[in-house]
Amino acid sequence: MWTVLAIMIVGIAVGFAIRKKPNLARLNDKLTLWAIYLLLFMLGISIGANDTIINNLSKLGFSALLIALGGVAGSVAMAWAGYQLWFKKKG
Repeated sequence: MWTVLAIMIVGIAVGFAIRKKPNLARLNDKLTLWAIYLLLFMLGISIGANDTIINNLSKLGFSALLIALGGVAGSVAMAWAGYQLWFKKKG
């Protein structure tokens, strides 16, 4: 836990240091996006390699689908509300 907290603090410090450098900020955005893609790919590999999940997919499938769709719908709704509240320019 301390390792995660230390990494987060270092990340905040680096972000603070590069906030005035648009080229580094853009590079950071691209690297973040690709890191998320890589994490999702690795999660897919982990799920595909797990025999318990694959063998029980018919039992887990519908419930998992509902939970996933609910999570996505909630995330989209909150992102839209946050955009409307804090980022949309008025007028």
